[in-house]
Amino acid sequence: MAAPTHPAVHRGGMIGLVIGALGVVFGDIGTSPLYAMQTVFSLDGHAVKPTHSDVYGVISLVFWSVTIIVSIKYVAFVLRADNDGEGGVMALAALARRFAHDSKRLVGFALFLGVLGASLFYGDSVITPAISVLSAVEGIQIASPGLANAVLPIGIVIVALLFVVQRFGTHAVGRFFGPVMIVWFLTLAVTGIPEIVRRPAILRALSPTYIVAFVVDHPYLAFIALGAVVLSITGAEALYADMGHFGRAPIRRAWFFLVFPCLTINYLGQGALILHSPSSIGSPFFLLAPHWARIPLVVLATLATVIASQAVISGAYSVSRQANRLGFLPNLTVRHTSQRESGQIYVPAVNWLLFVSVLVLILAFRTSSRLATLYGFAVTGTFLIDTTLFLVVAAVMWKWSRWRLGAIAVLFGVAELAYFAANVTKILKGGWLPLLIAAALSTVMLTWQLGRRIVTRRRIELEGPLQEFVDDLQARNLTRVPGTAVFPHPTKDTTPLALRANVEYNQVLHEHVVLVSVLVENVPYVPPEERITVDELNYADDGVVHVEFKFGFQDEQDLPAMLRKAVGHSHELEFDPEQAYYFLSRLTIQPGTADGMAGWRKRLFIGLTHNAANPAAAFNLPVDRTVVMGAHLDL
Repeated sequence: MAAPTHPAVHRGGMIGLVIGALGVVFGDIGTSPLYAMQTVFSLDGHAVKPTHSDVYGVISLVFWSVTIIVSIKYVAFVLRADNDGEGGVMALAALARRFAHDSKRLVGFALFLGVLGASLFYGDSVITPAISVLSAVEGIQIASPGLANAVLPIGIVIVALLFVVQRFGTHAVGRFFGPVMIVWFLTLAVTGIPEIVRRPAILRALSPTYIVAFVVDHPYLAFIALGAVVLSITGAEALYADMGHFGRAPIRRAWFFLVFPCLTINYLGQGALILHSPSSIGSPFFLLAPHWARIPLVVLATLATVIASQAVISGAYSVSRQANRLGFLPNLTVRHTSQRESGQIYVPAVNWLLFVSVLVLILAFRTSSRLATLYGFAVTGTFLIDTTLFLVVAAVMWKWSRWRLGAIAVLFGVAELAYFAANVTKILKGGWLPLLIAAALSTVMLTWQLGRRIVTRRRIELEGPLQEFVDDLQARNLTRVPGTAVFPHPTKDTTPLALRANVEYNQVLHEHVVLVSVLVENVPYVPPEERITVDELNYADDGVVHVEFKFGFQDEQDLPAMLRKAVGHSHELEFDPEQAYYFLSRLTIQPGTADGMAGWRKRLFIGLTHNAANPAAAFNLPVDRTVVMGAHLDL
C-alpha cells in the first residue's frame, strides 16, 4: 500500500521493477489456484458437481471474473487514478477529497468509504495468512497421507515465524521474493499444460456462453459457485494498492505477460483434471503434479503463500500509517526497517494484533476449506468501495460524462454486486467474522476522528490566538534566558499550552523560541524544496518564529532532522539544533457532560489516547532534551 515520484523508489530498470512487482504485488492472487477450485466444488455439501456443464461453467466464471475485475477494472482503469503515484483505497479517498473539496457531503462520503475500505482490508489481512499457509501445508497429506496430523502444527509454526521476523523488515528477503514467484507462476503453467494437451476441449470453457448456460440451467448452483469463484480474484486490490512501489507499467507488463496467462493455464488444467478424475475435487491443484513432484510443490507453495501473507501484512502497516496521517487513528510506533526505502516499515502493535488474530483463526477453523467460508465480504466489499471511489474520482477529477460513468458502473458494479450477494450465504457459516472486524475497526477510526475534532476545538479555546499572545509578549518586559525552546504544535493559529504556561508561571522566555507545526498533505511525498515555510509572526527581531514542515502521508516525521535543514532559512533561525530543548503540551482527557459524543464513544476515545504512541517518539525527539507540560480537559 507506495510512489513513483519518490527518489528512493524506481531506481531499477523495467526488468527489475517487473521482478519486484511479481514478488510483492501478485502473491495473493497468484496463490488463489491452491484453494479456489477446491472450494467451489466443496461448498454446500458438494452442491457443484464435477459434471461437464458445471466444470465448464465454473472455469468460464473464473476466467471472466479475472478478466473483468483484474485485467479491465484494475489494470486498465483504476491504475490510472494515482495520487501522485500512490494507490490504495485510502489514497483513492484522499484523491476524491482533494478534487471534491467544494462538496462537503461528497468529501464526507468519500472519506467514510476510505475508512470502511481500510477496515475491510484489515479483515483480509487476518484471513489471508491463515488460509494461504494452511492451504499450502495441506498438500503434505496429498503427498503423504500419514502426515495429515502434522498440518496444523506446521502451519502454526510457519505463521509464528512469519510474524516474528517482521521486525527485521522485508528489504533483506525482498530480493528473494521475485525469483521465487517467477518459478511459482511458471510451475502453475507447467502443471496445467499436460492436462490441457490431453483434453484440449477444456479450452472451450473460455467462452462466456458457458456462463450463460450454467446460470440458466442451474441458477442456484451458479449463485453458490460465485461465492467461491471470488477466491480466484482475491488480491486484485493489491495491484492498485502497491502501484507506488513499482509503477503502473511494470505491474501491467507482469500481469499480461506472465501472471494472467499462467493463472489461466492452471485453472484450465484443473478443470480438465476434474472432468477426467472427479475424485480430484478434494485437491485438484496438487493432483495436477506427478506424485514425485508433490513434496517439492508443497515447499514451493508454502514459500509462495508466505510471500502472499507478507504482502497483506506489509499492506496493513501502510494502511495503518496512512490512516494515522489522515486523522483516523492515534499515533502508532512506526519503525523504518530500511535505510533507503521509506515505505518499508514495521508497526509492532499492528503486527502482534494480526498475529494473535491469525493464530485464533487457525486454531478455530483448522482447515483451509473451513476458512474459505470467511472469505468474500472483505474482498467483494473492497471491490465495491474501489469502484465507487473510482467513479467519484472520474467524475470530479476527469470530468467524465454521465453515460461513461454509467457504463463503468454497470460493467463492474453488476458483477461485484453479484459476488457480494453470493457471499451473503456465508454469513451464518463464519462470514460474519470479517464483517465484525470491519465494523469494529470502522467504529474505532470514526470515533477517533470525531473525538480528535472535539478535543481540538476545546483545546483551541484553552490556548487562545497565537498572534495576540506574541503581540502581548512585546509589551511585557520578560527575562530572556539563553537557549532554544522548540514547541511542536498542530497550528500557528493558537498558542502552545506549554509556551503559555512557561511564560505565565515562570515569567521567562528563551532566547530562541521556535514553534513547529506539522502539516500532512494528501500526497505520499512532499518535495524537499516545498517542505519548510517560515513565519516571523510580524516581528523580525524578537526571537519568536513559527516554522511549518510539510510531509506526505508516507514521509517520516523527524522534527530534529527537519530543524537542522531549517537553520538558515531566516535570521531568527540561527541556533544550534543539537542544543535545542523540546516542550510538549500534553492534555489529560476525562469524560465530561458535554454533548457531541455518546458516553461509550468518549470512553473508547480516551482509551485510545492512553494507548497512543508517545509524540516524542513519533517526532523522533531526543529523550534527554524533551519536557512534557500538561493540562486538563473534559470531553
